[in-house]
Amino acid sequence: MRQSASHQPPVVLCFSGHDPSGGAGVQADIETLSYVGCHACTVITALTVQDTCNVRAVVPQTAERLMEQAEAVMNDLPVAAVKIGLLGAADVAVVVAALIRRLPAIPVILDPVLAAGGGAALASEELIRRIRGDLLPLTTVLTPNSTEARRLTGESGVDQCARRLLEFGCRHVLITGTHEDDGSLVTNRLYGHDRRTSWQWPRLPHSYHGSGCTLAAALAGYLALGRDVEDAAVAAQDFTWNALVSGKALGRGQHLPTRAWSSRSLETGSTNKL
Repeated sequence: MRQSASHQPPVVLCFSGHDPSGGAGVQADIETLSYVGCHACTVITALTVQDTCNVRAVVPQTAERLMEQAEAVMNDLPVAAVKIGLLGAADVAVVVAALIRRLPAIPVILDPVLAAGGGAALASEELIRRIRGDLLPLTTVLTPNSTEARRLTGESGVDQCARRLLEFGCRHVLITGTHEDDGSLVTNRLYGHDRRTSWQWPRLPHSYHGSGCTLAAALAGYLALGRDVEDAAVAAQDFTWNALVSGKALGRGQHLPTRAWSSRSLETGSTNKL
C-alpha cells in the first residue's frame, strides 16, 4: 500500500535500537514503514554489538540524549503512530512513557524485545517492571511472541498470558506462535477485552533475524494509515510472512527478511501470499 504523490505519508515515530547487521532495529523499521507507505522517524534507544548469530552487547542511550532526539522530531513532524522496540534500560522506558503521554491519542505499538534470537538476554527485571507499569497502560497493541508473553506475566498458557497483559492496561495483544510446537502451522492470536481472533500461517523452515521488528513496524504503519486494529493485524502478518519467505541467509546465523519483496512483486506481478 503506497501513498499517492498528492498525499503526505503518515509519520511513525520509532523508538528502537541500532542493529549493525541490518536485520532488526531501526533499519527494519525504516524498510518496513517505507514499503507500507509511511515515513519513519527513528529515535535510537541503544547501540548494539550483534550479527545474525547473536547479540554481544547493548549500549543504551542516556535518558537525556534520548529525550533530545525525540523532542526534536515531536516538535517538528506530525506523528501519527509510535512503534517501540528494543529499550535496553529501565530509565529509557521511563522516558519513552513520558514522551508518549505528551502526544495526542495515537496508536502505540510495543514489541517487547526481551531476548535475542541467539538467546542473549536483552531486558533486566527492572526494565520488565517498567514495561508492565509504565508502558503497557499506554499501548494500543502489544506484539510479544509466546516466550515474551510468558516472561512478562509469569503465566504458562497463551490465553492466560493475554488476559494478564490486558489487565496490565494494553488494549490489544497480538501473540505470535512461532515458538510454540504446533507442527506445520504457526498460530497468531489477537486478543482484545471482548474478543479473540486467530490466524494460521505455514511454518517456514528457517529462523529469522528481525521478524518481530518487521511485524510491529508494519502494524504501526497500517494503523497510521487509518486501518482498524484487526485489519492492520492481518495486513502486517501478510507483509511479514512474505518478507520472511523471501528472506536470505546473508550471514552465518539467522536468515534476514527481504522487506522489499513488495516492490519486487509489483515489478514481476507475483506474490507469496497464502
